[in-house]
Amino acid sequence: MKTRFFIHRSLRIVCLLAVVCSLSACVYWMRAYQVYLQMSEFDRYFDVAVSDEFSLNFKEPIMLSEDFVALSKLRASEETVIADGKKWRYWFRKVNGYRKVITPEVKFYSELGFNKENKLTRWAFSSLFLQIAPPKFLEASLRSLGGADINKAEMQLQGNTAAVEKIAADLPKRDAVVAQLGKPFQVIPDKGQEIYVYLFLLDSPHIEKGYEERALSEVKLSFDKKTQELVRMAGRFAGLKISINYRKFLDEPAK
Repeated sequence: MKTRFFIHRSLRIVCLLAVVCSLSACVYWMRAYQVYLQMSEFDRYFDVAVSDEFSLNFKEPIMLSEDFVALSKLRASEETVIADGKKWRYWFRKVNGYRKVITPEVKFYSELGFNKENKLTRWAFSSLFLQIAPPKFLEASLRSLGGADINKAEMQLQGNTAAVEKIAADLPKRDAVVAQLGKPFQVIPDKGQEIYVYLFLLDSPHIEKGYEERALSEVKLSFDKKTQELVRMAGRFAGLKISINYRKFLDEPAK
């Protein structure tokens, strides 16, 4: 009986590991999953700082710098060694349909900070990114990941907005956003909205073969035709997909 129980338990463990490892890059995904679990106790494991940029600080770091290369299949634009570790900055530049940088230049960055143990301690976004993802909504979106649904096929998290405290804030207006980002690549009419499409190209010194398309970020901004408010943002940044429906976080959603 003991032997039979041991074999049965061992098979369960092997099957579980097989499922986890089948997600690709087993060890890397397991550490990412641990960070996901931390999200359910957001204030215990994270804090947010907002100045010219938005910073998410990790109180008990887990993910390693190598995890991001393994998962995204590309390198940062700039990798700098600092006194207490290192920082990686990913620069995204606005381009046209031929992937040529548009002038005057429009760009933003996402920055990762690591300690001396190569563990992620800080994730920051520059001020231009905050034009399309205002700090209060960006923080609420991150908080909603606690208990989020996992889409295994797409490797995405769908935030639980019902569990997040609602926000009393104004949504960005179309003219203010366009003043910062400039003319969009494309405008798509969609019922009561207009979707402004912008293209940004990641400046990366190395991209793993077969993953070249990850360098191009197609950012879709949905504006309400009546109010001209930005109601949704969706895009992929260095392999990371972000989608925020701003109305779901509002204290009194617009009608």
